[in-house]
Amino acid sequence: MQQLELGILDWIQTNLRCGVLDVLMPALSWTCNHGELWIVLAAVLLAVKRYRRQGLAVGCALVTDLVLCNLILKPLVGRARPFTVQAVDLLIAPPTDASFPSGHTAASFAAVFALKASGSPLWKPALAVAVVMAFSRLYLYVHWPSDVLGGVLVGAAAGYAGAWAAKKLAARKGAKQ
Repeated sequence: MQQLELGILDWIQTNLRCGVLDVLMPALSWTCNHGELWIVLAAVLLAVKRYRRQGLAVGCALVTDLVLCNLILKPLVGRARPFTVQAVDLLIAPPTDASFPSGHTAASFAAVFALKASGSPLWKPALAVAVVMAFSRLYLYVHWPSDVLGGVLVGAAAGYAGAWAAKKLAARKGAKQ
């Protein structure tokens, strides 16, 4: 399996690597080093009363994702990153945590699924950003393809859980008024 995944990563390096993407992919990836892009989106949505529940859904999804990815799965699985197995010129500083699942991908898809499940039309542009974010992690050679797939699945679960939690919190608040 590892050889297949290395083959995919090497194909990207050989066939898609170019000056424009060498600038764009690290920049895009940087916007989500700690989920910043999605945290800002959640904060903006929370600040507007009409979109507060959607912002709460994204916020809850990101917290759920943080627990699942960084506190449970990454330490539990402890998978080495591909650049430690295959020498490659990295365009970013080498991440020091475990590889599985991709946290950038998981946070991005947590936001997408939280938006979708809470009825926001923003899920469509968020999906476009999330797909490019996931690809950036492969382009940058810092995640295996299965890390990215795992990130999508963890993100989907966290997103739906976040939307569910936001709905429950909103119902509880409505019952108290």
